[in-house]
Amino acid sequence: MTQSAYDLIVIGEGISGLTCAGHAARAGMRVATFESTLFGGLVINVNELDGYSEGGHKSGTDLASGLMQSNSDAGVKSIQEGVSALRPGGIGFEVASDSGRYEARSVVIASGARLRKLGVPGEAEFEGRGVSSCADCDGPMFQNEDVVVVGGGDSALQEALVLAHYCRGVRVVHRRDAFRAQQRLVEQVRANAGISISWHATIEAILGGKMVEKVRIKHAGDGRTEEMPCAGVFAYIGLEPSAGFAPASIARDARGHLVTNTDCETSVAGIWAIGAVRSGYSGLLRDAVPEARRVAEAVRDRLD
Repeated sequence: MTQSAYDLIVIGEGISGLTCAGHAARAGMRVATFESTLFGGLVINVNELDGYSEGGHKSGTDLASGLMQSNSDAGVKSIQEGVSALRPGGIGFEVASDSGRYEARSVVIASGARLRKLGVPGEAEFEGRGVSSCADCDGPMFQNEDVVVVGGGDSALQEALVLAHYCRGVRVVHRRDAFRAQQRLVEQVRANAGISISWHATIEAILGGKMVEKVRIKHAGDGRTEEMPCAGVFAYIGLEPSAGFAPASIARDARGHLVTNTDCETSVAGIWAIGAVRSGYSGLLRDAVPEARRVAEAVRDRLD
């Protein structure tokens, strides 16, 4: 049984989804958002926003909280449930959640992406017991301990620098021979005496008893393996889209991201995709916000 009908349903309460929903509501649309976890997405793990100053927000949590409050004031209905399916139906589309079905004339998929797992023995077993994805959140727990960061992009180096404030030593393990992060981050990491780097290396296993005690590192150059004692492992090896609920008829790229046109509309008319779930997304917060606003305006124009 359908519970409610909306002009627009936005799936995901990350910064892209919250921005789009709020803009649409203030344009006069009846809007609902869905979120299965905590609002804000991956940005809530960021203590200091880099290169984004709109609204004076200093942290990801501050930005997301402000958007949630603004959306509530604008009349956006926040539904704290996961979406299991999105399909044609009713006035346009039917969104199936944990507790019922909802209808919408248009849908914006803003479900973002999740950190890609290493896929090695011990990773799942030690989740929350030394395996973490948030240096800002968990860094203080590793005071004067040794930790390992896996990856070579902006996120990996940013988190390594955060951990260096707390930890005795931070080992960055990267499978290539050069970082792909911003040069300023590379320079900061190289200048930090508490951070060491293993090039051409990967993690083979995470080992321990009740907690993480060490990792097994494989060096590609000579094939040798090394067991490094550590208390924590933080992996930042990329993202994978959270789009399992989306119709199979929506075109995807080789990595599973939803393909859109220049207006961010998918191959199914009436369904848009924004943010990290979309193929071609820059990954920059300063691009996510105007993109979300443009899509809200496109939805409004389509409904008029």
